Amino acid sequence: MIGSDSLDSVRVYVNGRGVDAPTSARALDAVRVFDASVADEIVGGRRALADSRGLPLDPEAPLFAGMIMRVVSSRAAREESGA
Repeated sequence: MIGSDSLDSVRVYVNGRGVDAPTSARALDAVRVFDASVADEIVGGRRALADSRGLPLDPEAPLFAGMIMRVVSSRAAREESGA
């Protein structure tokens, strides 16, 4: 789906790579488009998501055009949130 010009998708960035995900998708869905095994690591708690500023990002967060996400270790995400 990379490179799609459809109005039914939104371009977001996961670890610097542009992916097109459905407009109704959540952050985890975009990661799944990027790499399904990485999405599975997030679900399993071994990895986490951060926004463009490095702040923790809920995998259920809605997408918006141009959104930037980074996949980080779950430890890094806990340290950023102060947990």
